[in-house]
Amino acid sequence: MRAVIAEDSVLLRIGLVKVLEAAGFDVVAETGDAEAVLAAVEEHRPGLVVLDVRMPPGFTDEGVRAALVIRKQWPDTAVLLLSQYVEERYAADLLSGDTRGVGYLLKERVADVEEFIDALRRVAGGGTALDPQVVSQLLLRRHSDPLDRLTPRERDVLELMASGRSNAGIAQALVVSESAVAKHINSILAKLDLPKADADHRRVLAVLRFLGVG
Repeated sequence: MRAVIAEDSVLLRIGLVKVLEAAGFDVVAETGDAEAVLAAVEEHRPGLVVLDVRMPPGFTDEGVRAALVIRKQWPDTAVLLLSQYVEERYAADLLSGDTRGVGYLLKERVADVEEFIDALRRVAGGGTALDPQVVSQLLLRRHSDPLDRLTPRERDVLELMASGRSNAGIAQALVVSESAVAKHINSILAKLDLPKADADHRRVLAVLRFLGVG
């Protein structure tokens, strides 16, 4: 899969190129600003774009705005945002639309190469990857709602769902069976009063409700 990297820190950009290439991605372009990444995406039509939240010229939300443009103009392109700090507003902006192929991680996660590659592949494959700290910060903004009906274990399951874990991954993290996870998820969906739809769509709706952006 072709990939484009947008990161103004040269050292981190070099590291990202090496990590992505080691994971089997073909890095077709790398840049340090948001305008250039949009041009690169238009030219190369990559399957994955990894970009910094803050980039020249303003070092504010250039990366987020570029990501939203990419999601709108090239919806089949997966986007993974990297941030130095937890900035939940930007995560909420990114998650307010189609959540397939979306990721938001802190830059420190790059140091755990195996986990980072797993997140890259999950996002590139159409899944989601949300940093646990981002999830926690989003939760702090929430108020009382149907989520209060959930048991502590159901909240654990939903938090792992929000971070992009599969049922097998949740089972491994909580040291329970996959069938137990499936039962918890069914209970969560029922307690959140989600409309009847296909299972994957209801799962996404549950995660959005959990993060306070749906």
